[in-house]
Amino acid sequence: MQEGGVMGMHKLLKNKITEAIKKLGLSEIDPEIEIPKNEEFGDLSSPVAMELAKQLKRPPKEIAEKLISLIDKALFENIEIAGAGFINFRFKKDFIFSELESLLNEGERFLTQDIGKGKKVQIEFVSANPTGPLHLGHGRGAALGSALANILREAGYNVSTEYYINDAGRQVELLGLSVYVALQKFFGKQMPMPEECYKGDYINEIAKEIYELYGNSLKNKSFEEVGDFLIDFSYKKILNEIKKDLEDFGINFNNWVSERKLYHTGEVQRAILKLKELGFIYEKDGALWFRSTAFGDDKDRVVVKSDGTYTYFASDIAYHKNKIERGFDELINIWGADHHGYISRVKAAVQALGMSASQIKILLVQMVNLLRQGKPVQMSKRAGTFVTLREVMDEIGADTTRFIFLTRKSDSHLEFDIEVAKKQSQENPVYYVQYAHARINSIFEKAQLNPQKFYPELFNEDELRIIKKLLLYPMIFELSVQMREPHRITFYLQELAALFHSYYHKYRVISEDAKLTETRLSLCKAVMLVLKHGLRMLGVKAPQKM
Repeated sequence: MQEGGVMGMHKLLKNKITEAIKKLGLSEIDPEIEIPKNEEFGDLSSPVAMELAKQLKRPPKEIAEKLISLIDKALFENIEIAGAGFINFRFKKDFIFSELESLLNEGERFLTQDIGKGKKVQIEFVSANPTGPLHLGHGRGAALGSALANILREAGYNVSTEYYINDAGRQVELLGLSVYVALQKFFGKQMPMPEECYKGDYINEIAKEIYELYGNSLKNKSFEEVGDFLIDFSYKKILNEIKKDLEDFGINFNNWVSERKLYHTGEVQRAILKLKELGFIYEKDGALWFRSTAFGDDKDRVVVKSDGTYTYFASDIAYHKNKIERGFDELINIWGADHHGYISRVKAAVQALGMSASQIKILLVQMVNLLRQGKPVQMSKRAGTFVTLREVMDEIGADTTRFIFLTRKSDSHLEFDIEVAKKQSQENPVYYVQYAHARINSIFEKAQLNPQKFYPELFNEDELRIIKKLLLYPMIFELSVQMREPHRITFYLQELAALFHSYYHKYRVISEDAKLTETRLSLCKAVMLVLKHGLRMLGVKAPQKM
């Protein structure tokens, strides 16, 4: 086995460039490695010469030439300069084949690295108000949070997943009031539903269940008399349904934290007191304000109103104080895009409580536009105003739903055509990837052979292209971890599946030629290994048959 082993091509290249930079007597920088958009430009490239141009005050091409002269070329077929100063690298075939051998021998250990070194990361996601069923936006956030937890755990982080239950405040009061109004119909009374209340069929379902359980015992009672009971019953029922939806979506949280509990245990009050002691709380117009402008926010924020009631932000401060005290090295919050304006104040609170801004990362998730045969689906039978995650899961399955949610960067808009998602064709991205795995499994069932070796001289150019794609997976995985972007794996799997399906239609894997059969089975085994790992990171099954 040549130099490289489980390091991965991109790491090896980075080391070679770093060694050359040191020979120039420069302060060490972390050279960027990229995958060329066109394979004609090489296997990997680097804009390092352009990065160094400012420091050296010399043209990038001149720097690139100097670096190339200093790089150990033992593993490279050629190194070329392109454009404004990009350096393109093409590896020797012998090295590529030795890396394939490492992949087959090491298995999944070849695909990942211990990047996290045991650092404690908490990912808080979904955290939907328990006032109605989960919609597609929540589902997209769930898929992102779950996949992110998977890849960070695989990369050596100590990950804890958490759901923050907003079970206090105005929204759950409105839920209780909505159910109260709906309940009156069962008592023979007609009461108009207030404009701000919830109006989906699920409100009537909860009211019906309460009536069936408690009969007329709640009749002629005012909301003030029964409000606490109705709020408690209703939000707990919805929360149980949310938990069931998430469980069926393949998600189980390590922890559930109640906003109500933060108030009952005095954590909200203590958090405000702590900030006051630190000099970040002041009084104005009878209210208490948090000095968030001290940390770059555009204005200070009210935490206690002039009437003595707490704002939502007050409990958010307490919740983040609670997280910090649990000793996490990094906090990741996954929020809906409508929370964009909330980022600066929460980051300010975290910094005031002693964490650096770099230790909290907030990922925004855009809403999902559901289509059916290209036309928007506007309404839900049950929720009344939006399509629920449960409806989509029941129609196309959890795997397909999860995968499609992860086909774009989370802060990009996503159009999701439910009819395309049902197709067993190239149009359906998850089917295309899962089918590649199932297809390889069927090849092995037919071959009844576990390949022990391959013969490099028998690989053709199409197979070499697939091998090079496989060897890029560790880089894609590392980028997904570093950027906190699981969709990079989704993109990669689609590209790998397309290469494999094209190859399958062009060549016979099993033939009378024993050496060629074993060589092609080795390639199939490597493809299967990478597909299975990538799908597992996304929380999607790798089926044996389809």
